[in-house]
Amino acid sequence: MAKGRIVSGMRPTGKLHLGHLRGALLNWKRLQEEFQCFYFIADWHALTSDYANTEIIKESTYDIIMDWISVGLNPEQSTFFVQSHIKEHAELYLLFSMLTPLPWLERNPTYKEQLKELSHKDIFTYGFLGYPVLQAADILMYKAIGVPVGEDQAPHVELTREIARRFNHIYEEVFPVPKVVLAPTSKILGTDRRKMSKSYGNAIFLTDTDKEIDSKVGQMITDPQRARKTDPGDPEICNVFFFHEIYTDKSTCKEIHAGCKSAEIGCVQCKKMMAEGLKEGLAPIKAKRRELESRLDKVREIVNDGNDRARSIARETMAQVREAVKI
Repeated sequence: MAKGRIVSGMRPTGKLHLGHLRGALLNWKRLQEEFQCFYFIADWHALTSDYANTEIIKESTYDIIMDWISVGLNPEQSTFFVQSHIKEHAELYLLFSMLTPLPWLERNPTYKEQLKELSHKDIFTYGFLGYPVLQAADILMYKAIGVPVGEDQAPHVELTREIARRFNHIYEEVFPVPKVVLAPTSKILGTDRRKMSKSYGNAIFLTDTDKEIDSKVGQMITDPQRARKTDPGDPEICNVFFFHEIYTDKSTCKEIHAGCKSAEIGCVQCKKMMAEGLKEGLAPIKAKRRELESRLDKVREIVNDGNDRARSIARETMAQVREAVKI
């Protein structure tokens, strides 16, 4: 029995960080064992907010692909491709835009949230408003049965489901209605306890050097109620301890938990111990990354092969769409 398809993508707007790793990539790695996965570089999506700074888009594309492979995504199991290299996405996006009611886009809860979050950018554009329609084209092109997303992106997938139903109703049954596959929520926050984000300047990147990791961990906010080393701490509300739970062995983790609550271990020592575990945890990823950097031709070959596979499917889908629309 053929595996069902899963589709997801990332915008190439800079380096990947631990939030990407824990919130998406490790889940993608798990999914490729169960599904036929299509993971793409969403460079047209990046233009919706970074149309005035396009240099970073091209710079980030192969960096992100290398990160994917470094964390264990397998190009022999999954298909990696670049959105803009599959022109059929633009055609399907155009056709979907003709039948998508404007109120569907305006009531999308993440639209107004993004306008506030990205208030430093001029994003009052048609492209930004229509972002979910392009996303629907990306997903439905491959007739995905599911889309792995965080809760903040779930409304976009719901809109994809509505567009699929509307197309099928107006024309004929071409698209399956994909399900939302909620990704596990990452407990990791940025160094300042906000959501980890490049724009907040609070991210620990997968490519950070050991020195950069030491510096960033040293600046992390811990238990906000623990003002002095002699004050007992509460590991359950400490962001550094969340990192320990992932990157420190269980026995040491228990010691740190007890030492924090009894004030036997101070925050400076706790951070240093966590930084060592974090560096050790990222070491295999960095080693694989260095290997890939010395074989860029191989990385480009992987992307070209993925583009070919994606393009072949996209052409089949668009032939069915054109027949249904009678155009």
